[in-house]
Amino acid sequence: MRKKTGKVFFSVSSSTSSFSFFFLCVGIFFCMEMAMAQNRKTVPINVGVVMDMDEGVGKMVLSCISMALSDFYSSDHGSDYKTRLILHTRDSKRDVVAAAAAALDLLKNVEVEAIIGPTSSMQADFIIGLGEKSQVPIISFSATSPSLSSYRNPYFIRATQNDSSQVNTISSIIQSFGWREVVPIYVDNQFGEGIIPFLADALEKINARIPYRSVIPEFATDDHIKYELSKLMSMQTRVFVVHMTTSLGTKLFTKAKELGMMSEGYVWIITDAMANQLNSMDSSVIESMQGVIGVKPYVPRTKQLENFTTRWKLKFQQENPTILNAQLNVFGLWAYDSAIVLATAVEKSRITGAPFQKPNISGNATELEAFGVSKDGPKLLQAILNTTFKGLSGDFQIVDGQLQSPAYQIINVFGNGAKGIGFWTRENGIVKELNLRNTNNVYSISKAIFGTIIWPGDTTSVPRGWVIPTNGKKLRIGVPVKDGFSEFVKVTRDFTTNTTTVTGYCIDVFDAVMAALSYYVPYEYVPFAAPGKATESYDDLIYQVFLGTFDAVAGDTTIVSNRSQYVDFTLPYTESGVTMMVPIKDDNGDSAWVFLKPLTRELWLTSFCSFVFIGFVIWLLEHRVNEDFRGPPSHQVGMIFWFAFSTMVFAQKEKIVSNLARFVLVIWFLVVLILTSSYTASLTSMLTVEKLQPTVRDIKELQKNKEYVGYLQGSFVPGLLKKMNFDEDRLKEYSSPEECVDLLSKGSASGGVAAVFDEIPYVKLVLANHCSKFTTVGPTYKADGFGFVFPMGSPLVPDVSRAVLSVTESEKMVQIEKAWFGESTCSDSSTSLSSNSLGLASFWGLFVIAAVAAILALLIFLTKFMHEYWHIIKRTNLSFRERVRILARKFDRKDYSCHTFKKSELRDAMRDSARMDCSQSPHDNLSMLSSPRTNGPPSPSISSYTEQSFHFPGEVGTPPLHEENVAVSTQESVIELAVDLSAGH
Repeated sequence: MRKKTGKVFFSVSSSTSSFSFFFLCVGIFFCMEMAMAQNRKTVPINVGVVMDMDEGVGKMVLSCISMALSDFYSSDHGSDYKTRLILHTRDSKRDVVAAAAAALDLLKNVEVEAIIGPTSSMQADFIIGLGEKSQVPIISFSATSPSLSSYRNPYFIRATQNDSSQVNTISSIIQSFGWREVVPIYVDNQFGEGIIPFLADALEKINARIPYRSVIPEFATDDHIKYELSKLMSMQTRVFVVHMTTSLGTKLFTKAKELGMMSEGYVWIITDAMANQLNSMDSSVIESMQGVIGVKPYVPRTKQLENFTTRWKLKFQQENPTILNAQLNVFGLWAYDSAIVLATAVEKSRITGAPFQKPNISGNATELEAFGVSKDGPKLLQAILNTTFKGLSGDFQIVDGQLQSPAYQIINVFGNGAKGIGFWTRENGIVKELNLRNTNNVYSISKAIFGTIIWPGDTTSVPRGWVIPTNGKKLRIGVPVKDGFSEFVKVTRDFTTNTTTVTGYCIDVFDAVMAALSYYVPYEYVPFAAPGKATESYDDLIYQVFLGTFDAVAGDTTIVSNRSQYVDFTLPYTESGVTMMVPIKDDNGDSAWVFLKPLTRELWLTSFCSFVFIGFVIWLLEHRVNEDFRGPPSHQVGMIFWFAFSTMVFAQKEKIVSNLARFVLVIWFLVVLILTSSYTASLTSMLTVEKLQPTVRDIKELQKNKEYVGYLQGSFVPGLLKKMNFDEDRLKEYSSPEECVDLLSKGSASGGVAAVFDEIPYVKLVLANHCSKFTTVGPTYKADGFGFVFPMGSPLVPDVSRAVLSVTESEKMVQIEKAWFGESTCSDSSTSLSSNSLGLASFWGLFVIAAVAAILALLIFLTKFMHEYWHIIKRTNLSFRERVRILARKFDRKDYSCHTFKKSELRDAMRDSARMDCSQSPHDNLSMLSSPRTNGPPSPSISSYTEQSFHFPGEVGTPPLHEENVAVSTQESVIELAVDLSAGH
């Protein structure tokens, strides 16, 4: 019995021990789990989302945000994150007040650390102010208005593209096709107005202007849209830039299609507000937008994006089964990347979601004063700005509070969607293929890069960008009314029928030019003058184009710079320039001195100096070696002038023995030959051909004599004359060719004018009938001729200018000129009546050659002479004056080393020897040869010593003395003798 009891007791004890061990293990495991759970506890961070939930875009964006957080926390590092974003969604209901109330609720009651949204720029304008006050970052991926700036609101983060960043892309497209006028069509709110100043500046840089701005209310009715489009149809501009929301834009293009504005000739460019959502539009809307050009931020196609798109479609279809064929656009991608950036920044900043710091306010404070200030806001803001990563939309980087985009894509709506036709980058402009690593900084705007573009009307022809207005009005062409020169423009009024007829050379040219255009332009001529009066000022006429009174001006209007400041001119169609017309006179009165006219005063003076200089050079080179160039001073001076001027007719008889002189004369004879031949030809022409000369030869003569000058009434010439310093009271105007002829015929002294300044077409018209009385003189002053006037920036100007070239180069222009001006029988007298005097400019090269030859010969002569008498020059015991005097004496003496003197001395010696043989006896000769010598050799006499000692260095023998060598002063002879002896002579 005990045994049994003991076994039972043992069994119970064993069971108790097992249960105790089990509970102990369970307790330890539970404690470990509690500790691990405590370690895995995350901090919830409240984040608000303000979105228009009743739109497909709002639902798409919300699903992208939730998927972003799911992907972020389920990633490989998701288990290590200490924070979790808790979304608090509010519906802004497409209303600014509702959005502001939703944000206020999130800040006051939920105390969110950040707000994602809102959808529109108008909603964001107020909410970012609340964010700044509460120091809560506001992250918007769809508020694109440039008026919203992070500089003014540092807590505003734009996770999308600023609208102003796409205007350069649009302007590059417009510039590449050469369109000169653009009409922006935009919604009448902060979103639409924000881009206009930047677009206007970009267009101004490419010389394109905005003639009209089409503003459409956000909730415009169909009738209002049709009225505004009809107004655009009546204008000539056909290039439109559309910047509005997708809902309003679809209505606009639908009505434009109904009105026929999506046909050939129109250009439609949409901004990224619509281009980003093309894939979510109905097919009927796409059908009405065929041929539209669009720009949108470039999103690279990656595998990550493709996988996310697939997952998003499945998730969105499950959550929204009533929405069919939903498409993901770039706003969803930006929302996804914004949520990733916010979650990353929250984790990096280690914020704890601490309660807001409540302000000290009174009990009657408003709702806007009741919410507090986030303690973690500044830290979170810096973390967001410093976060960069490669997201679904590309490289996500916030710079200056705004998302940076490397490029824009240019698309063309065609078929069921849009195709890419090019890209635009800030560095390279328009490119075919995008290469972000391209280091080539060449900026391109070539339209060839786009390839084939389908334009509205299903055409590939590039639209001209403008057409003649369809409002039924004709172009009003202003024409001047003239009293004279009716060959250019003539206005005839028939008061019985109350009609006006405009004819003339300028009118025929304008008609021919407009007919040469590739399209029809209706127009009518409107005279600019009061009834019965002439146009007083062409400047006033042209200014009417600037004021809009006329659409153009056709007439003899000259292209000048001050007029081009407010109007545009076509290319000129007449000869350009202003010239001076003066009377001509018989030149027989000056026939007594006509022999002086062939050469100008400068050439006469230069020739005289050259003759004297050459004569002097020849005398220097020949004086020591030629008897003809020696003698008394007066004889030598006369020889210089005689010899030089005798070469003019080759009448010199003196023989030249020096080679240097011969060299100089060869060159000089060439100069003389050319100069005399030219003089003879010019004099002959004057005596046989030229009999008439202008009464005034240049403007200086008019100004010096204070003569009266004339100009055509209404022209710009008076301003030109005043710039040339003509006195205003010396100017007289005329209005007809007859009056011009009368003024010139009277002359300045008899109440007329001495000269007339006018444009070449008018001058030619006068000379055509009076070429025997008047001629043109002086230079032609620059002017660009006659041109047609159009408003500044008119698209007609390029086409009309091309038509002007076509007409002026054709036979049509010749026919028009013959019809109005006939064929002149007068030759061009401007050349025959100009001065034929030969000037220095025609011969200075010859004089330079002669001078160089003479100077070279002189240098050689002086070098030889100085070398020969160098022993005198280097003597230091002689003064400079004494050395110069000795050298002058040496130069004045004959050079007996010359062959000419050797021959003459030999002939003289032979004659003396023959005379001595005949007169002397043999005894005398013998005594002279063998006289006795006592006490050594006899001393030579002073005379014989002098004759034998005073010779030049290098002389051979002892030449007999001549008179000029004997007449030397004793002092100079002694000095020369001492110098010669010291030199070894």
